[in-house]
Amino acid sequence: MDKKKSIESLQFFATGLSNGAFVHKVQGQILKSAGFNKLGDKYLSHYDEEMGWVTKFIDRILDLGGEVKVEARPEVALVTDPVEYVKCDLKRQIEGIEVLRQCMEGLKDDPTTYDIMKSYLKDEEEDLYWSENAIELINKLGEQNWLLTQL
Repeated sequence: MDKKKSIESLQFFATGLSNGAFVHKVQGQILKSAGFNKLGDKYLSHYDEEMGWVTKFIDRILDLGGEVKVEARPEVALVTDPVEYVKCDLKRQIEGIEVLRQCMEGLKDDPTTYDIMKSYLKDEEEDLYWSENAIELINKLGEQNWLLTQL
């Protein structure tokens, strides 16, 4: 088992996910302030869920004897239009899942870390399916009708 590779992978995802989670938190608050309470609550709860994964990644880094880092958070443009945000989030999810799948290939010799990442992948795929379904509903119902369901 290559502990260094596992620690680097876990740190990469802990940093990236904590950054993404914070964006979800801010976006959720923006959506709620615009009156889209259901959609805002969805992204606010998504923040809590994602930070739970960050905790698991940090715990595993520590179990492996690694040093956890708090790395810089890049600036992210916020999106005020709810439909555009769902589309933007879907794009990020697709890209993130691909990176996760590629990373997992190098973790097969560390079954514990691999299992954590496999569970995280399953969770991310469920989020992806929600976003894909939302886009499908937007296309079928029209933006305004879908937005009414998010009040």
